[in-house]
Amino acid sequence: MTGKLNGSCFYNLSYFYVDCAVNTWRSSCGTMPERLTEMLMDTWTPLIILWITVLPSIFMAPMNQSQVLPSGSSTGLKRLTEEQRVLNRSKRGWVWNQMFVLEEFSGPEPILVGRLHTDLDPGSSKIKYILSGDGAGTIFVINDKTGDIHAMKRLDREEKAEYTLTAQAVDRDTNKPLEPPSEFIIKVQDINDNAPEFVEGPYHATVPEMSVVGTFVTKVTATDADDPVYGNSAKLVYSILEGQPYFSIEPHTAIIKTALPNMDREAKEEYFVVIQAKDMGGHMGGLSGTTTVTITLTDVNDNPPKFAQSMYHFSVMEDVALGEPIGRVKANDLDIGENAKSSYDIIEGDGMDIFEITTDAQTQDGIIRVRKPLDFETKKSYTLKVEAANIHIDPRFISGGPFKDTATVKIVVEDADEPPVFSSPTYLLEVHENAAINSVIGQVTAHDPDVSSSPIRFSIDRHTDLERQFNINAEDGKITLATPLDRETNMWHNITIVATETRNHSQVSRVPVAIKVLDVNDNAPEFASEHEAFLCENGKPGQVIQIVSAVDKDDPKNGHYFLYSLLPEMVNNPNFTIKKNEDNTLSILAKHSGFSRQKQEVYLLPIIISDSGNPPMSSTSTLTIRVCGCSSDGIVQSCNVEAYVLPIGLSMGALIAILACIILLLVIVVLFVTLRRHKNEPLIIKDDEDVRENIIRYDDEGGGEEDTEAFDIATLQNPDGINGFLPRKDIKPDLQFMPRQGLAPVPNGVDVDEFINVRLHEADNDPTAPPYDSIQIYGYEGRGSAAGSLSSLESSASDSDQNFDYLSEWGPRFKRLGELYSVGESDKET
Repeated sequence: MTGKLNGSCFYNLSYFYVDCAVNTWRSSCGTMPERLTEMLMDTWTPLIILWITVLPSIFMAPMNQSQVLPSGSSTGLKRLTEEQRVLNRSKRGWVWNQMFVLEEFSGPEPILVGRLHTDLDPGSSKIKYILSGDGAGTIFVINDKTGDIHAMKRLDREEKAEYTLTAQAVDRDTNKPLEPPSEFIIKVQDINDNAPEFVEGPYHATVPEMSVVGTFVTKVTATDADDPVYGNSAKLVYSILEGQPYFSIEPHTAIIKTALPNMDREAKEEYFVVIQAKDMGGHMGGLSGTTTVTITLTDVNDNPPKFAQSMYHFSVMEDVALGEPIGRVKANDLDIGENAKSSYDIIEGDGMDIFEITTDAQTQDGIIRVRKPLDFETKKSYTLKVEAANIHIDPRFISGGPFKDTATVKIVVEDADEPPVFSSPTYLLEVHENAAINSVIGQVTAHDPDVSSSPIRFSIDRHTDLERQFNINAEDGKITLATPLDRETNMWHNITIVATETRNHSQVSRVPVAIKVLDVNDNAPEFASEHEAFLCENGKPGQVIQIVSAVDKDDPKNGHYFLYSLLPEMVNNPNFTIKKNEDNTLSILAKHSGFSRQKQEVYLLPIIISDSGNPPMSSTSTLTIRVCGCSSDGIVQSCNVEAYVLPIGLSMGALIAILACIILLLVIVVLFVTLRRHKNEPLIIKDDEDVRENIIRYDDEGGGEEDTEAFDIATLQNPDGINGFLPRKDIKPDLQFMPRQGLAPVPNGVDVDEFINVRLHEADNDPTAPPYDSIQIYGYEGRGSAAGSLSSLESSASDSDQNFDYLSEWGPRFKRLGELYSVGESDKET
């Protein structure tokens, strides 16, 4: 189905394919005028659509140059080879394998997209057209008799731009293909139905203040879902709706730039700009979208600091602590951040060395502090000139400087009640250790610095003088000695003197006083240690026996120098002599040889030691010299006389072996006794009727004081008792022995001494007795003893002749006891 216009240019007027018509015109008839193009776009479109709607014939899309259908061909729809394309290039036909449908088009009837036809169709309705592929049967429906293709739904190019379908002609009766299937495409033609959108909006941007015109700010981007290839539906043009005259935007690149010079952040910091993007190249009828751009001016250092006032007044007490702030000054800067930071300095004034100024990092204030003590009585006011300068200066704006400012500060010092001031911060006093009590050792002075000049009272802080060795005069500050000093005990004394105003006791000052005790020669020298010299029997004359040294607790300025001498009666002794050494020590020498332990074992040598003090002090120390046996090389071996008389045949090794055996034997005995004492045997059972004194054992793990089973002395109370075997109760014998026989009973009237000896003999020969001494109390004094009682409290009259005066020599207590006895004897005589 074709149509022909002007005999040479063919058009496929199928549904508004105007671009194809324009392209066909250009390829066949030359360049189409621009005005004619606009007419095709604006005028022909509705006419063509109307013409297609009225005419009953539907035209196929034109063939491209590579696919040509010859007119009157009887072979139907065929694909041509490359050779056929070349041979038939001069013969133009229609491109049938590409159709178009307008998007978003809707009407009361399905839209006719195109028609399929084959030359094999004679019109007898024996051919059946079949359609398959994308949307076949749902979106696109074909009339199997006529080959008409209709779109059943409204199409959207932004969802799917084209559909690929396959067409085939078959015999209606046999369903056999009449020719091979052919593939064709239905393209959805775009219309301007989507407005531009700013996907990344709204935007935020910054630009430095005071920027020149044309400074880049930011770039915005809009997108259009329409086809960018066909027509101008996606061709965007940008413009500013709000934000002029401060900013501008390039229509095609969407780059926003500054349009006004010297925009000041301090005047206005933030700008609200509205940007529009319009399609259709910005022509009337195009769709548009907008976005907002918030542009903030960033700060630059274009403003100097400025003091709020040119003169500042401060007052300060004279007793203010060092480093204490006394006032603040402030230089305001319209800039912010680093550009607003300033540093302060004192550049002039009469108190540059008294005060200092620092910057508060948080508030950017200048803090004035005191560097040195103030004195109202010396200077009552100060005048300073302070400067505030920016730290960071922008070179672009240095011509607008200077970026600093100055102000005057007036500081008035006010009087305060100050504590007393000592004439010196510390005192050092010296005193000899033999100084007299109440003697003055030094003086401290203090005054009140105030104009009123209050009187001062002095005292000693007793926490620093716990022993109260010093006193001080409260009026004049003279320090006196309260107790004797001893340099050898304590060389330094550190006390604190307190000065207090009499009119205001809260005003107190303290000063340390160091007192050095000077030495006097009050200690005699003596031996550095207890020396004991050893002299070999085989020593030679002139041999040095011992070297001794002396010490002196005193500390003379020129050091110690000692003099050594023997007692006058020992100067001519025949045995020993002394020799002074250069190192202030003394050597003891033997005058002869042949010393013998048998003759004399120990010698005592008194030595007089004197110092060089004024007056000199001396003492006598005795050196003990012991005669010993030595080896041939002079090594001392033994200094005892007993060792000398031992048999020569016993060597030192033999003596050690004997001593080891003795020690081992003692250890065995001790272990045996310990084991025997730990056996659990009941103690001797005491007679219940016996109420006399007993020895109660406490060296066991028994009942202690509650255990009354002690030694039974019933035998001594009754000498006529049994004399046989008495088993011991304090031990458990390993073997049982028969009672001792042969001992006759002790007759009445026998002396207790004999009885005790018998019992002692039995105890010594008893194998069950412990191998240690035991205490046995015998309270029996015998029968008919002529001695009577031994107690001094019941002495007979014959004892009255006793003299108790010797008790006075034993001490006050015994003297009183002697007086009591003497008085008792006097009463008896009376």
